[in-house]
Amino acid sequence: MALKSKIEWTESTWNPVTGCSKISLGCSNCYAERFAKRLQRIGYPKYRNGFKVTLHPEELTKPLLWKKPMMIFVVSMGDLFHEDVPDEFIESVFDVMNRAHWHIFQVLTKRVERMFEIASKVHWTPNIWAGVTVEHRMYISRIKILKRIPAIVKFISMEPLLSDMPTIDLHGIDWVIVGGESGPGARPMDPEWVRHIRNMVKAQDVAFFFKQWGGINKKKNGRMLDGKVWNEYPKPVLMRL
Repeated sequence: MALKSKIEWTESTWNPVTGCSKISLGCSNCYAERFAKRLQRIGYPKYRNGFKVTLHPEELTKPLLWKKPMMIFVVSMGDLFHEDVPDEFIESVFDVMNRAHWHIFQVLTKRVERMFEIASKVHWTPNIWAGVTVEHRMYISRIKILKRIPAIVKFISMEPLLSDMPTIDLHGIDWVIVGGESGPGARPMDPEWVRHIRNMVKAQDVAFFFKQWGGINKKKNGRMLDGKVWNEYPKPVLMRL
């Protein structure tokens, strides 16, 4: 049985790969690294290597056993397109996603260049969404590469949001997620940054999801933005592919 995820914009997670390494500003206080090292300390076998990139082939076929359709965040505890993950293993992950057509798979990466390199080797069935993290304005170039990925649904995660954003052409983008950093050492997020992004996204008729204000106590700070909880999804989610 799939475990229900606490991540607001998905329903479950699937981690045939765990572990990663830092490549951009948003990685400094990585929640996945903290969690993986905690599991390593208590002796959880899957995290015996801590946050070192580790393949878990025994996890590959799990989505095929989950018969209830759901949205699944792929590799929430790492990055599928990390340089230490072989092309062949990524292709195996895609093969399972192709076969498990009743689920929606949300594939999110900071390594969009590698995603683009391997895109021609895999089959982007309509149930596979491609996403890229753009947590700071210096990484906006990732969006141009994302637009070249042959996925039906493309999305941007601006979490943890660490700067303001200029006006961005979102043509070809279906969904934008925004959230503040949480946990120890959380860096502040200016509410005006969030409002500008929301207004920009809505002006271009793109779905907007506001995940959280973040901070050390994210539950206390909540998810309300100007009196509303923004839980929009791209239209295909309603089809339950």
